[in-house]
Amino acid sequence: MKQRKTPMRLCLGCNESKDKRELIRVVKNKEGEIFIDKTGKANGRGAYICNSSDCLEKAIKAKRLSRAFSAEIPTEIYDKLREEIKNEL
Repeated sequence: MKQRKTPMRLCLGCNESKDKRELIRVVKNKEGEIFIDKTGKANGRGAYICNSSDCLEKAIKAKRLSRAFSAEIPTEIYDKLREEIKNEL
């Protein structure tokens, strides 16, 4: 049987390639809304962050999410990401 290739994505915090299912996806859709995509299938531009607070803080400090979406990220998105990481641990 042919084995399926696992999709790998780059974390914005640590710049490591990891399995897509291990990461948290943040999406910017055509309307310009930025939100956390728990399904991993929402339409729009996606950016990925590890499930660790260290990676999130690195991404925030270096403004990597803002750069990935070419837009300013609201603080409530960062708060939701912090909550999501706390819930996962």
